Amino acid sequence: MASESGKIDPMYQFEIKPLFELNLAGYDISFTNSSLFMMIVLGAIWLFMAGGMKQAIVPGRWQMAVEGVSGFINNMMSSSIGPEGKKYVPFVFSLFMFILVANFMGMMPFGIVPGLHGFTVTSHFTVTGILAIMSFGIVLVVGFWKHGLHFFSLFVPHGTPWWLLWLIPAIELFSFLVRPFSLALRLFVAMMAGHVLMKVLAGFVINGLNAEALWVTPVVALPSFILMIGITMLELLVCAIQAYVFALLTSLYINDAVNLH
Repeated sequence: MASESGKIDPMYQFEIKPLFELNLAGYDISFTNSSLFMMIVLGAIWLFMAGGMKQAIVPGRWQMAVEGVSGFINNMMSSSIGPEGKKYVPFVFSLFMFILVANFMGMMPFGIVPGLHGFTVTSHFTVTGILAIMSFGIVLVVGFWKHGLHFFSLFVPHGTPWWLLWLIPAIELFSFLVRPFSLALRLFVAMMAGHVLMKVLAGFVINGLNAEALWVTPVVALPSFILMIGITMLELLVCAIQAYVFALLTSLYINDAVNLH
């Protein structure tokens, strides 16, 4: 339960609930609230892109917004990888937009409408893990496609002393294999921690307002409400930063596969 006997469970917001029960050959493929919000995120991205790709001679604000975001990713890829970075702009742009819109969608106040509850898909490790595996898969495919077995030279940094060749490659390989886990964990933890904190503060506000003692409201509820506003502003910034960091690290990892740096 989200609340029981005046207590508010901050983890209730992350519960995945089936909206339509579906079963295929013994596998549960129910359409859940997570699936619904993924569809909403994809729809929002489609509307954003469709409204800004008119290619008018005199661009409007919507077109300038789309061109600004795509140009931002294009510049990131060019600076991180070089001329070959343009090949991977569509993939990194898609990653960036999905994470950015999903993060912001989880901050929308859907809860003010009775019966509706917001859901942040990037607060689940399964979602961020799939995104990280996709990025890691692209790196492996590009690395072996472009360099073949020479791709393994990535784990032997230039100038490594011969007497450390037994240790450095193992460390570099371990660091390389940890990349998808760190990508997924960073985004997952940032989004979950922020939403838990906001839920806890909201609980203080609600319980403070409902308390019988009059002194609780100015001492507990009011400071919690002010702090919650500040945390919300900070969380909006974190939403954008996490999308940028995920896209930037992906571009740097692709650079390693392309240029073996």
